[in-house]
Amino acid sequence: MENNEEIPVQKTVARLPLVTIVGRPNVGKSTLFNRIIGTRKSIVGDEPGITRDRIYGEGEWNGRRFKIVDTGGIIPDDEAVIPANIFRQASTAIEESEALIWVADVRAGVTQLDEELAVHLRNTRKPVLVAANKADAVKLEAEAAEFYQFGFDGVFPISSEHGNGIGDLLDELVSRFEIVEDQEEAESKPREIRLAIIGRPNVGKSSLLNRMLGEERVIVSPIAGTTRDAVDTVLNVDGQAFRLIDTAGIRRKGKTNEMAEKLSVVMARKSLERADVAIVLIDAEEGVVALDANIAGYAHEAGCGIILAINKWDAVENKETNTALEFEREVRDKMKFLEWAPLITMSALTGQRVQRILPFVKQVNEARNIRIPTSQLNDFFQRHIDQPRGGGAPAPVKGGVSRLRVKYMTQSGVRPPTFILFTSGGAKTGLHFSYLRYLENRLRDEFGFFGTPIRFIERNRKKDRDK
Repeated sequence: MENNEEIPVQKTVARLPLVTIVGRPNVGKSTLFNRIIGTRKSIVGDEPGITRDRIYGEGEWNGRRFKIVDTGGIIPDDEAVIPANIFRQASTAIEESEALIWVADVRAGVTQLDEELAVHLRNTRKPVLVAANKADAVKLEAEAAEFYQFGFDGVFPISSEHGNGIGDLLDELVSRFEIVEDQEEAESKPREIRLAIIGRPNVGKSSLLNRMLGEERVIVSPIAGTTRDAVDTVLNVDGQAFRLIDTAGIRRKGKTNEMAEKLSVVMARKSLERADVAIVLIDAEEGVVALDANIAGYAHEAGCGIILAINKWDAVENKETNTALEFEREVRDKMKFLEWAPLITMSALTGQRVQRILPFVKQVNEARNIRIPTSQLNDFFQRHIDQPRGGGAPAPVKGGVSRLRVKYMTQSGVRPPTFILFTSGGAKTGLHFSYLRYLENRLRDEFGFFGTPIRFIERNRKKDRDK
């Protein structure tokens, strides 16, 4: 029986002032956003329309902290699918913000689209600061004066690329914020679980994010490659904070032609480096393909906990013959390295079993942080390694059996759980993968490690002495 119950969502209250960067396409909004937050979070390039979703970050100036949002280039009257969605996303950000930074291109001067945007921004009745961008010469700074005609709160000639004039802009911006009485309370954040949603293009990543959030937070369309930036959204469920990262669809390197899409793949892989858990989405209609295994491999290499989510399960025909068990066997066969990852069949479109995902995520995150007490690990070593092999007897190595012995083991870290195996003997190739798999299976049997990879590091005394 399908369960379409919605996830109860409690949004975190943004106590810090919220600022939205707006403007027409390709005027340098993302460059300014990256300059203010001090890191390259939005994708930047000469190709217009690269930013499509709302990208959130945090800035600080003169001791005052604030949240800032980068939006896609606004074309108010364009009815095409992507521009219309970008306009809707930008409008949502504008409604939530306390002040707006309107980025214009001083080299192009006032355009007809700028005039239309000015009317739209004036109707918001929000404070608007005009950032006349690309003013990297004295002559261009003077030409920024024509933007005063719109009657906004201030015009600031800047160069986002070189950083010129941004200090004056931020001075004026933070002067408009109310002083937060309890700064500690404003800056306190709940402990978060960072969750990345990854998969091939058009498998339903944004639809799943929207279903989990209960709102249309990111653009969803049937056009493959709609999402390009890694978008962070924070939500609270039953007191647990989750930071959801919706990433661009990952393609094979040879299949990415546009500069923006190549950057998207790089940033999607980078997002895995900061994720605790990755949901690997697989299209139930198309079945498992080699690229699915490659994408899951990226998450495994990054040390993320992994959940395999088979999306579009509602669209699978002949469920009597194509059972979930048979599909799982196919997945396990093509992803043998993830036999420990939990698998769930679901539908982002209908909400079928989506409510089971976050409890799984919590379980996986807890397992990823398990640290085994030394006494229990010593007992495990004696029963599964020392005793069965006769007090440190030789362990298998690549190419056969040699005098290589596992003397003892210790846990060196978590996220993911990492163990150091101290060995002695003259083997040059190290422990055989079958022996490491044996150890991993025994650790999982005894301590759980639900949905998380386990790392092994080998330390050989002879090799260390030789070095």
